[in-house]
Amino acid sequence: MATERYDAIVLGAGAAGMMAALTAGQRGRRVVAIDHADAPGKKILISGGGRCNFTNIGTVPDRFVSKNPHFAKSALGRYTAADFIALVDRHGIAWHEKTLGQLFCDGKAHQIVDMLAYEMRAGGVDLRLGHRIESVTRDGDYVVVANGTRFSAPSLVVATGGPAIPQIGATGYAYDLARQFGCKVVEPRPALVPLTLGGDALAFRGLAGVALDTVAKCGKAAFREASLLTHKGLSGPAILQVSSYWRHGDSVAIDLLPERDATAALLEAKRMRPRTELRRVLADLLPDRLAGVVADALAMPGNMADQPNAKLEAAGRRLNGWDFTPNGTEGFAKAEVTVGGVDTAGLSSRTMEAKAAPGLYFVGEAVDVTGWLGGYNFQWAWASGWSAGLVL
Repeated sequence: MATERYDAIVLGAGAAGMMAALTAGQRGRRVVAIDHADAPGKKILISGGGRCNFTNIGTVPDRFVSKNPHFAKSALGRYTAADFIALVDRHGIAWHEKTLGQLFCDGKAHQIVDMLAYEMRAGGVDLRLGHRIESVTRDGDYVVVANGTRFSAPSLVVATGGPAIPQIGATGYAYDLARQFGCKVVEPRPALVPLTLGGDALAFRGLAGVALDTVAKCGKAAFREASLLTHKGLSGPAILQVSSYWRHGDSVAIDLLPERDATAALLEAKRMRPRTELRRVLADLLPDRLAGVVADALAMPGNMADQPNAKLEAAGRRLNGWDFTPNGTEGFAKAEVTVGGVDTAGLSSRTMEAKAAPGLYFVGEAVDVTGWLGGYNFQWAWASGWSAGLVL
């Protein structure tokens, strides 16, 4: 079998892989990028409702989840949201800011993919699509066999992502390669994913489609965004955010009235509307269907005048922090990203190179660095890919 020799091989033509390849290519390195898909950037194309939430102007390291919260600082500090915005602007791609610093294309997500593909061509990157990897070995250089072709290079970048969204071909292959070359893996689990409910919370599953402004908390993490009740449990931006911090057995507290002191509101209702039932009072504070389920759960029959202040105070505290104990998540099929991955303790934070295997790099979602919802994970892909591409 003939061997095609390069300076660097990049496995994966997603966000991080394309960034690593184009950065190295434009430095004059001879690079081949290999992907099993028939087109690059599949995850980019489906992101942001098809408009690609390509970065967040509020990107700071503490908005990322990792076993080592300091690891992402170097890459994020050296390749910033402003750097990627400058690239987008050079290509004349119109964009707009939505809530909480999220930046989206005015047009379609393919504009970002087309931009990255153009930059790869400008760097002379050899893009091989539809290539399934048969083996990866190291014999001095790294050797990849894909579709019967043997590729060899002193540097290998693994940018194959994590197992979230298997519908587009996502797998945990990066973790297999990490272990093969002596790197540890932090247990991967679904993130930015809906949570499921059972047991005492089953009544809430009958409220599918009800949405409201909330503060959702899990441990020390708290997010003020919308929550959505589904036929399986809880979703919406606030829930997706806390899901990255949630583990089995943890509770999630949801403030159903984040703008109000619920206790004060109930005591005021008792004074002003003593002949009114709690259900009717709650219907003025919450979506009607939710008010009924909450009233049943509070189990306070009779009029407001019949309710002891202590019970109203306890009900108010629940409304400002209703505890749910999810029984699981909707899994990798519904997760936007993966928490966990290649252990950062075995990687250089400046270059993404594996300490156990010189010349081997892990970037993007394959690494144990997971951003909040809202463009943070793409910014990590750009920053980590750029960091590796700069030294290949």
